[in-house]
Amino acid sequence: VRAGQRLASMLRCTRAWRLPLEGLGPHSPSFARVPVAPSSSGGRGEAEPRPLPLSYSLLDGEAALPAVIFLHGLFGCKTNFNSIAKAFAQQTGRRVLTVDARNHGNSPHSPDMSYEIMSQDLQDLLPQLDLVPCVVVGHSMGGRTAMLLALQRPELVERLIAVDISPVEGTGSSHFPAYVAAMRTVNIPDGLPRSHARKLADEQLSSVVQNLAVRQYLLTNLVEVDGRLAWRLNLDALAQHLDKLLTFPQRQESYLGPTLFLLGGNSQFVHPSHHPEIIRLFPRAQIQTVPNAGHWIHAERPQDFIDAIRGFLV
Repeated sequence: VRAGQRLASMLRCTRAWRLPLEGLGPHSPSFARVPVAPSSSGGRGEAEPRPLPLSYSLLDGEAALPAVIFLHGLFGCKTNFNSIAKAFAQQTGRRVLTVDARNHGNSPHSPDMSYEIMSQDLQDLLPQLDLVPCVVVGHSMGGRTAMLLALQRPELVERLIAVDISPVEGTGSSHFPAYVAAMRTVNIPDGLPRSHARKLADEQLSSVVQNLAVRQYLLTNLVEVDGRLAWRLNLDALAQHLDKLLTFPQRQESYLGPTLFLLGGNSQFVHPSHHPEIIRLFPRAQIQTVPNAGHWIHAERPQDFIDAIRGFLV
């Protein structure tokens, strides 16, 4: 139970300490309301989706050193990395950026959701913040976004770190569709006190999501909007495109920069059978395992996580 409570508290998106610089895109202030962006394709289907102005937090550091970018996983938000980002900035003197993916956290909503468009969002944001080339660290969904960014635009990525994810579809995320479906069916009557509403939502999720820590993690996305609780995740977009997020786009090119695949010793997300495809796409890849860690390495073994990344950057 204590380990589960620790995981939930480390992953918590709410009650976050404020970072020195927060933004929505390069020049806009961040906001707490759940924003909704109209479909950039205009509903016709032939137009390319446009990048969105992502919500981010930036810790200042030495401009001569490559910045470090942390990308969260599915159902997460940038504050999953708050304590990691603060410690990393203090220990290395580097600039550290944490970003909310589209349809997550405080970033805008859009019906467009794919690794290609999430990579485009970063290709738009990172140069505007003058942070390229940079070290990109991505967990799970964020790791696949980071991989695709490195493959498409290698000049933007000085080094790549993929955390407990590979470019091969695995079995570890097989329960994610059930999570999305369960969250969409949560029904909270208006007028309930916030604590009662959260307890009711927890009870409704518990039949599908038995793990308490995972349930608490999902419930951090339940926020108050106009006096009532609502999901700040764009669950409709996630449900529509989840099949694309559980696989990786087919690519022929490779990324020749230094690459680390950092795996949880207790996790089932990356299998040895994935290694040939990892090496095909990332010929310089190192594969390192953190003992006694599951999928959320940064939450379960934070110092081991920081040490592994710092060792890779030396």
